[in-house]
Amino acid sequence: MDPRYPIGKFEMPAQVTPARRQQAIEEIAATPAKMRAAAKGLSDSQLDTPYRDGGWTVRQVVHHVPDSHLNAYVRLKLALTEDKPTIKPYNEAAWAELADSKSTPIEVSQTLLDSVHARFVQLWRSLKSEHFARVLIHPEHGERTVDWLLFLYEWHGKHHTAHITELRKQKGW
Repeated sequence: MDPRYPIGKFEMPAQVTPARRQQAIEEIAATPAKMRAAAKGLSDSQLDTPYRDGGWTVRQVVHHVPDSHLNAYVRLKLALTEDKPTIKPYNEAAWAELADSKSTPIEVSQTLLDSVHARFVQLWRSLKSEHFARVLIHPEHGERTVDWLLFLYEWHGKHHTAHITELRKQKGW
């Protein structure tokens, strides 16, 4: 297993159905609790352990997820309210090196993730089938649909939760 991708790289589902969308929304709804459980009880030194050689620390991973999902929430709103908006990428590696990502207690970002997901999930659940075909433009990936955004962030939460749970297994934490 490549420790960078403990659940594999992102792939769009071969078949997108209303049931599969609902499953993705429920997984997104569960992400804050799963992330919280993955990091529960870790000491500061454990939180400051990289999940792999050259990788982010557990603390940085926990702070990255709400940063990323807040961006995703804004991207979803743009895709729903504008005609093919071009979204702005951000330098996630540079964000992870900022002081708030390296030293803030993880509870702050866990609470932020709870709040972001309360709104994110409410919005996902309100969408009609035609909304999922709306398009946004990603400067690196080109035109992408709202479906792509849904499944990417379903994967993203599971991906980073697995970074923490796999490290815990390796270390016997």
